[in-house]
Amino acid sequence: MKTKFGKPMRKHFLFYGSWLNMNHGSFGAIPKYVKKCLHDKQDLVESSPDSFIRFDYARHLLESRKAIATLVNAPVQSIALVPNATTGIDTVLRNLEYGRGDYILTFSTVYGAAERTALHLSEVTGVHIANIPITYPMSDAETLVLFLETVKKIGADKIKVAVFDTISFEPGVRMPFEALVQACRELNILSCVDGAHCVGQIPINLETLDPDFFVSNLHKWLFVPRGCAVLYVPERNQGLIRTTFPTSWGFKPQSTICRCQFQQSSDQSAFERLFESVGTMDYSPFLCVADALLFREQIGGERGIMLYNSQLAREGGRIMSQILGTEVLDNAEGTLTRGLSMVNVQLPLNPDTLPIQETVDWICRTLVSEYHTFTPVFLHGRKFWTRVSAQVYLELDDFAFLGQVFKDICDRVRDKGLVRETSERKTLMSGKVSQT
Repeated sequence: MKTKFGKPMRKHFLFYGSWLNMNHGSFGAIPKYVKKCLHDKQDLVESSPDSFIRFDYARHLLESRKAIATLVNAPVQSIALVPNATTGIDTVLRNLEYGRGDYILTFSTVYGAAERTALHLSEVTGVHIANIPITYPMSDAETLVLFLETVKKIGADKIKVAVFDTISFEPGVRMPFEALVQACRELNILSCVDGAHCVGQIPINLETLDPDFFVSNLHKWLFVPRGCAVLYVPERNQGLIRTTFPTSWGFKPQSTICRCQFQQSSDQSAFERLFESVGTMDYSPFLCVADALLFREQIGGERGIMLYNSQLAREGGRIMSQILGTEVLDNAEGTLTRGLSMVNVQLPLNPDTLPIQETVDWICRTLVSEYHTFTPVFLHGRKFWTRVSAQVYLELDDFAFLGQVFKDICDRVRDKGLVRETSERKTLMSGKVSQT
């Protein structure tokens, strides 16, 4: 495949003409090639549902697990596929047994769904939640110090599990997850790494990292159809994961023998069989991992894609910040943005003079309805930011366009004429439409 990165690559995706996809990080986007593979897998299932689901599915699933195991350098026996990272984190946290006085340790930038899982567990089990407040920019060393100080204050023996990101979602910055995993290992604390934004955005070597649990979406950055995520549980911890959610055929009760068993494979471990069948659903996305990896190899390979995206994010963020007269979120060491395909650009708005949620909601709706694009807008450290995703179908002028869009929008917000049509917006959009 000889297509150049940038606008020529758009032809391989499904975006309609005027839509500018600057938020790949939230939901991903699949190439036409992968969509065809997805439909082929669905047709294969529908051609003989009983035959495929009962006797063939496990073999196809194993091929996908082998493909992702190779990419992340992990034994295939430690790999399961789940619908999304939320399911993976939920599965880990709900399988752990919490005693009196136990803690779940998180950071203030934890993903909202993971936070709510912990809070629900606190309600039903009594486990305590310790949330470490962090405000960027801060160094990796400062983050690690806060973690260690919190552990010392609580007592390592009381902390059942620590949940932290490889790359947090808002802001989209890289955490020192390698150092945090090592610290957990030394302190005898289970490490649960939320890598929702990891696989496909930055390289990951699970053999080297050696976390206790790791989850990453594959539909965000790897071009796998929604929803598909990888759950990694090393053999030493597989006994802790007794059930899926919902509980299904793979669960083995301790006190009784179940009346019947739906088992698709007999040559795999109890952990592997646990995740083979978790209720009837469309498992076709799980079977497209190798197809997505093949597409990525054909257009430039993992290294080529990551290099293009990280350079585009870095330079594109700089251009946007210049247009807006603001800054890109990073620390002095540059580790918050190292290798990332996402960049956080400050918006020139003062949160002390604005209704925050109303402003965020209006900006997000206006981006979609008037400018045919979207990037998340959020408050962090008493500043408004937007998180922008680079991808192989984007170029620097797309970031320049988005910078002008936000300049226009922020002018409208400051003027308090939020729904006011402006000649500048009309001119901006007409120029963009003529380019597509």
